[in-house]
Amino acid sequence: MNQTITTNNPSPDSFAALFENSADAKPANEEANEGNIAKGLIVQVTRDAVVVDIGGKSEGVISKDEFADAMGNVTVKQGDIVDVFVESRESDDGLISLSKEKADKMKVWDEISGACERDEIIEGTISQRVKGGLSVTIKGGVKAFLPGSQVDLRPVRNLDKLIGQTYEFKVIKFNKKRGNIVLSRRVLLERERDEMKQKTLKTLEEGQVLEGTIKNLTEYGAFVDLGGIDGLLHITDMSWGRVNHPSEVFKVGDAVTVKVLKYNPETERVSLGLKQTQEDPWNHVQEAYPLGKKVSGKVMSITDYGAFVELEPGVEGLIHVSEMSWTKKIKHPSKMLEVGHEVECQVLEVDSKAKRISLGLKQLEPDPWSLFTDKYKPGDKISGKIRSITDYGVFVGIEDGVDGMVHKTDLSWTTKANHPQDMYQKGDDVEAIILSINHDEKKVSLGIKQIWDDPWGNLLQSYLPGTVIEEVVVVSQADYGVFVRIVEGIEAFIPNGDIPDGMTLRKGDLVRAEVSNVDSMDRRLTMTLKDVGQSPAAEQLSTLKRESGTGKGSTLGDLLKEKFGDKLQQLAGESSSDNSDA
Repeated sequence: MNQTITTNNPSPDSFAALFENSADAKPANEEANEGNIAKGLIVQVTRDAVVVDIGGKSEGVISKDEFADAMGNVTVKQGDIVDVFVESRESDDGLISLSKEKADKMKVWDEISGACERDEIIEGTISQRVKGGLSVTIKGGVKAFLPGSQVDLRPVRNLDKLIGQTYEFKVIKFNKKRGNIVLSRRVLLERERDEMKQKTLKTLEEGQVLEGTIKNLTEYGAFVDLGGIDGLLHITDMSWGRVNHPSEVFKVGDAVTVKVLKYNPETERVSLGLKQTQEDPWNHVQEAYPLGKKVSGKVMSITDYGAFVELEPGVEGLIHVSEMSWTKKIKHPSKMLEVGHEVECQVLEVDSKAKRISLGLKQLEPDPWSLFTDKYKPGDKISGKIRSITDYGVFVGIEDGVDGMVHKTDLSWTTKANHPQDMYQKGDDVEAIILSINHDEKKVSLGIKQIWDDPWGNLLQSYLPGTVIEEVVVVSQADYGVFVRIVEGIEAFIPNGDIPDGMTLRKGDLVRAEVSNVDSMDRRLTMTLKDVGQSPAAEQLSTLKRESGTGKGSTLGDLLKEKFGDKLQQLAGESSSDNSDA
């Protein structure tokens, strides 16, 4: 509160004397005009106010609060000389209006104006966030505006984090009448950066190792501030190991030691490397990973042909899909391994020059082939299930991880099927003889028909055309007929044309059949289910049986051969000829 009072003023002589005795004394009333700052003499300090005489007939009364410091203490006393702002001269009643606060503010504005004219730097504290930037408190509590674009060299996303921070600024715009001050911190940072840049460029050269600060991160690398100039640290030069993104290694503001790989003075482009400041780990892989060593690592990536495993930072090995399992056919490595998982494997091959290490997963388990060859040899009898069927044969599982192949020509002595599937189905249990073992190609040849002796030596004697078999077993079906088993090792074929209309046959059925043809050239035995025992060949054979009898201790074939050998050959020939003509 400002007010004026009239007191018993000191005489002009005493007022002048007081000013002359003050170090800052000026002639009375020299600047005591309205709107100016004048020197005043404190003539009285009351409980609530301070009375100041500026050299006239009246004194001004200023609120005591205007003289309080930050702690609220008033330190002025009677006789002190102070600067005050003359708001209005004496009115008709002799009153005068003065202000200590306005005088202080005007002095600050004058100082700021002078600093601006002299291009000086001022200090201030960021006090609050305002529209478009920040408010900064400078000398005397004066508020100035700091635009967001002038805060730093790069845009600052979070301006609130700067509140309370004290910095140096440059005044870039000043208007005392409007009370407008605009500051810039960026101008000072640019000036400082340019000075550092010139200093750095004087000594910068390729091969030099420097200290820098991570300034910015991108998908392809990081920009490092070397001191006024930025260099690019590409993602491939950050580590000897695999880096998916620079943020895995750095964050903005990190200190880093780098090596100058390339420097172009004309474009001022600098390429940097971090891994080049460290030893290449491939220099010692030959000693660290000898062949056959069991190692563990982390799966870093998976491709169609294998998985890459990190053994140590900068050293990766490949587990090819063919080295993942002895027994399983892996369609894709992801069926066996996952990125990020730890895996144990074995070193198969090391090429330090090409920076390649071949690893194996299946080598940690016994090789089924070795187990098989220790257990079996050619001529041994095996049993197993049919795993698959092809046009040329069937594959039988012998041991876990080892299959043997039965060629279709080794399926039966007597039956020649167009396709092995006509005789066997996947999953069937079979017995076979090991014919050969190919150690180089790890292949096993099997034979099913070799379980029995070749029956063709006695087949013509025992199963002449017209022979009726009371029970044959249906073993398989084909589009063109069925296959039946007469006895173990002897099978025959019944064409669809020799099956009565309406008769349905299934695997395992027992039927009564007649031998219709024996082809010794193709080793094929053919039978019929129509009119069994009523064919001319059957009737002739039946007559021969009745005439010859059935002597004990001899088979029917032996008796027929002994008594009617020529006749039997003739019958066999006629039957073969008849079937051929048919």
